[in-house]
Amino acid sequence: MALKRKGNITRINGNMVTVAFKGFVVQNEVAYIIHGEERLKSEIIRVRGKNAEMQVYESTSGLNVGEEVELTGELLSVELGPGLLGQIFDGLQNPLPQLAEQCGFFLKRGIYLEALPDEAKWDFTASAKKGNKVRAADKLGFVQEKIFKHFIMVPFGLEGALEVLSIVENGKYNLKEPIAKLKDLNGNIHEAYLEQSWPVKIPIRAYSEKLKPQEPLVTKMRLIDSLFPVARGGTYCIPGPFGAGKTVLQQLTSQHAEVDIVIIAACGERAGEVVETLRTFPEISDPKTGKPLIDRTVIICNTSSMPVAARESSVYTAVTIAEYYRQMGLNVLLLADSTSRWAQAMREMSGRLEEIPGEEAFPAYLESRIASFYERAGVVKLHDGSTGSVTIGGTVSPAGGNFEEPVTQGTLKVVGAFHGLSRERSDARRYPAIDPLLSWSKYKSFIDESHVKRGHDILLKSHNVSQMMKVIGEEGTSLSDYVDYLKGEFFDFVYLQQNAFDEVDQATTSERQIYIFNFIYNILEAEFDFEDKNKALHFFQKLGQQFRGLNSAKWKDKEFEKIEKEISSLL
Repeated sequence: MALKRKGNITRINGNMVTVAFKGFVVQNEVAYIIHGEERLKSEIIRVRGKNAEMQVYESTSGLNVGEEVELTGELLSVELGPGLLGQIFDGLQNPLPQLAEQCGFFLKRGIYLEALPDEAKWDFTASAKKGNKVRAADKLGFVQEKIFKHFIMVPFGLEGALEVLSIVENGKYNLKEPIAKLKDLNGNIHEAYLEQSWPVKIPIRAYSEKLKPQEPLVTKMRLIDSLFPVARGGTYCIPGPFGAGKTVLQQLTSQHAEVDIVIIAACGERAGEVVETLRTFPEISDPKTGKPLIDRTVIICNTSSMPVAARESSVYTAVTIAEYYRQMGLNVLLLADSTSRWAQAMREMSGRLEEIPGEEAFPAYLESRIASFYERAGVVKLHDGSTGSVTIGGTVSPAGGNFEEPVTQGTLKVVGAFHGLSRERSDARRYPAIDPLLSWSKYKSFIDESHVKRGHDILLKSHNVSQMMKVIGEEGTSLSDYVDYLKGEFFDFVYLQQNAFDEVDQATTSERQIYIFNFIYNILEAEFDFEDKNKALHFFQKLGQQFRGLNSAKWKDKEFEKIEKEISSLL
C-alpha cells in the first residue's frame, strides 16, 4: 500500500487548488481534500518546488485555505474485472445507478463507490496449472460475463517470466479472493484476483505486436462502408454542427457495427441526450444476440452539468476499459461524444494553470493530447497468437460548423477517416448527413475501388451542375449535364441516404451493399437517350422510388426479387 502523505491548501481557483506539501509528490497521483466529513477526489497535474497544483473532480465551493490534503501516491486508475458490461459509470468510474440510490436525484460531492461489487460471486474455471510459466496478460482462467467468456489475466503491471505457484479449484469466488499465487524471477510472490486496476493515462501494452489496421469494420451504414470505410482497429472522427445528427449516427453504429463490445464515452454531452441514450439502450434488441444491446455495452457518462475536471478523465477511463477487453481477444468499438468538450475542459484547466495559450486559447499541447488518445486504438497480436482490436470514433462539435478550428484540425491529423456532417444535408433531411464531397478515408472499402471512384466523380459532377443551375437556371443547362445531375441525385437518394426508422433499411450487410452498389453502378454507367429533361426527370424519379422499395425489402425474398425485376424492366 502506498505511503500516505499530507499537505495543506494555499490557493483555490475554481476547480484548481494549490497545495503546499512535505516530502515527495508523484505527477498524476490521486489526492483527497479533507473538508469536514467530505473527502474530495483530486489529481496532481503540476508540481513546482514544494507546491503542487491539482484539479478537483468536484465543486470546490466552501473550501478554505489551510485545509488538509491527503496524498495517496496512487495514480488515477480504474477497476477492471467481471461486471463491467451493462454498467453506467461517471468519468471516475462511480456506478451512477447505485450512486442515485444512495443520493437521490441530486448527486452529492465526496461520495465514491466501488465500480464493481465486491460481494458478487463469479463461477471461475481455471485454465492455467501449478508450475506453468506465464507473463503479464496471460490467461489464468475465465468466468462467464453476459454472452462472453471473461478471461482472468495475469496482472498487467508484472514484468518478466512468472511461475504459477498455486491456483484455486474451479468454483465461485468474489473479486477480493485471491485465485492464484505467482512468483517472479526475484522470488517475490504476487497474488492474482478476478479484478485488477490500471492507471487510465498509461496504455496497456501487454501484447506481442501491434498490427496495421486493414480489415474493414462493417458499420452497416452504406455511406460509411462503401465510400468512407473504417478499418477494424482504426480511427475516425465525425465533426459537424449542433443538431446535424452526430449522436444518432453513433447510436446506430453502436447497434449495428460488427464488433463484440461497445464503449460509449459521453464526455460533456448535454444531459438530455445522455438520458435518451440511457433510456434507449436497455430497450434496444441487439441484432447480433437478440438480447438487450446494453449487455455488451459500457457507458461512461460525464454530462455538461457535472464537474468539468471529471470530463477530462472520462475519455481515459473509457479507452482503458476498451483496452482491457481487447486483451481478451475481443473487438471493441469506442465512441467518444464529444471530444470538443473534452478539449474545452483541457482549455479551462490550462487557463487556471496560467499556461501560455495556443490557438483560440486551447493549450499548446492540444494536438499531442488528441494524438495520444487516438493512438490507443489499434489491432494487437496477443501472446497466445489471437488478435484483439480497439476502434475509436470521436465526434467533434466545432462552433458554427467551422472545420478550421483547432480541435477538428488536430483530430484530422491523426485519424484514418473523416466523416464530415453538413448543415445543408441535415436541413434537407438527407441522413446520415455526412457530406460525400468533404469526407475522406485512408482505409480500403470492400467495394471495388474503381467503382467507388466513379461514384465520387458522379457526385462531384452532379454538385457542379447543381451550382451552375442556381445561376443560369435549368433552361440554360444542356440535356447531358442535366442527366449527370439526375444521376448524382439518384445515387444520393437511393444509396447514400438511409432510413433509421425502417427495420430493413437502417442496417445493410456488406453482401447486400456490394450487390446494390454494383446494380446502381451499371445504371450510372449507362448511356440514356432521353427526348427531353422532363422524361429524364420522370425516369429517375420512378427508378428512385423502386430502389427505395428495394432498400426496404428483406434480402433476396420474394418482394426483393419482384422489385428487382420491375427495375430491370425500366432499364
